[in-house]
Amino acid sequence: MWQYLEHEEYNYQAPSPGDIREGIVLKKTNHEILVDLGLKREAVVPYRDIQKLTPEEFEALAEGEPVRVFILPTEDDEGRRLVSINLARVREDWKRAEAMHANGEIFEGEVIDANKGGVIVAFGRLRGFVPASQLVRLPPQQEGQSHQERLKGLVGRRLPLKVIEVDPRRRRLILSERAAHREQRAAQREKLLAELQPGDVRRGTVTNLQSFGAFVDLGGADGLIHVSELAWYRVKHPREVLHVGQEVEVYVLNVDREENRIALSLKRLQPDPWVQVADKYTRGDTIEVEITNVTSFGAFARVEEGVEGLIHISELSHEPIENPAHVVRRGQRVVAQIISIDPDRQRIGLSLKRVQGQDVSVEPEVEGKPAHVGEEAAAEHAEPPVSGQEPADGLSGPAPPDQADDNHAVTTGLNTEQ
Repeated sequence: MWQYLEHEEYNYQAPSPGDIREGIVLKKTNHEILVDLGLKREAVVPYRDIQKLTPEEFEALAEGEPVRVFILPTEDDEGRRLVSINLARVREDWKRAEAMHANGEIFEGEVIDANKGGVIVAFGRLRGFVPASQLVRLPPQQEGQSHQERLKGLVGRRLPLKVIEVDPRRRRLILSERAAHREQRAAQREKLLAELQPGDVRRGTVTNLQSFGAFVDLGGADGLIHVSELAWYRVKHPREVLHVGQEVEVYVLNVDREENRIALSLKRLQPDPWVQVADKYTRGDTIEVEITNVTSFGAFARVEEGVEGLIHISELSHEPIENPAHVVRRGQRVVAQIISIDPDRQRIGLSLKRVQGQDVSVEPEVEGKPAHVGEEAAAEHAEPPVSGQEPADGLSGPAPPDQADDNHAVTTGLNTEQ
């Protein structure tokens, strides 16, 4: 007897209202679909339910093929059980949403509408809601455009999303682009840190500027260009070189995978001005330079962008000097003679006193070669002042030394950013 009880027909349980069952399409017309559920009579998909199917969905239903249906609590006039294909698929969409909420899956959804609080996204047969606070960014605001109009600008766009709340009984499905973006960034960061190597050249977007440097998004992780790596010349603030949103190519200096830090450089992809110093300058050249810093031991002068020379205190004047600030000041342009060049160590020695009294009139500047100076310029610097005296014309304007810059890298000599 037990073998009969184990038979399939004895284990069969009649469907109850609210169940989802799989049946076989027996007959399909434009007005009804008959489905075999193993009952005494076939079940019926009514016309009103067929109308909720898209043409493609209706066309895909074929006689003899399986179909999942939702058991309705009613029967038709002939006593046949009514079932719904549409509600079965709605129920399956809720189950899929619950599963995605549980496992944190990210999916792409298309924005189909918007209201003042956010946007509506199609999720199968459901309508998910993305609050404005859960969006990463809105389209740029046009003049006179309202917040809701900006939200409507997202209609038709596909967004990466995560399910953050699901409640079928309240028909509540809340989605978040921000949560998906955060998780995607974390995965991208992990991948980027694993594959990135010092010496790589990458393209990124400037995301933030601080006094100490610029942050660049490399596509999953931000790297930092320290202010000293922005250019071969001195940069006071990154805004002098970059702006937020700018796309740049950067050189990877270092990758710290434990601290999730990436050090970048902009200047390493630019020509090093010291490479051509030996070809452009020789000892004895007389050039016009700009004082960039005054210290207790002398003054630094810009020869060209990225190249600085040192005028030692002993080379400022033939007379003894106690304070270089009594002779030169920052920003002043003076005539100097090159007395030493060491491109390998990035050092140039300059002298003011060796051009005093010489015929050093200014020559026209030639492309690729700095202007040399002569008698007229030198005349402004003849007779340098000594301590306690008024400075001569051309060197006037005693300025107190900038104590904050006294550490202007004496050891590097001239380029403090090396």
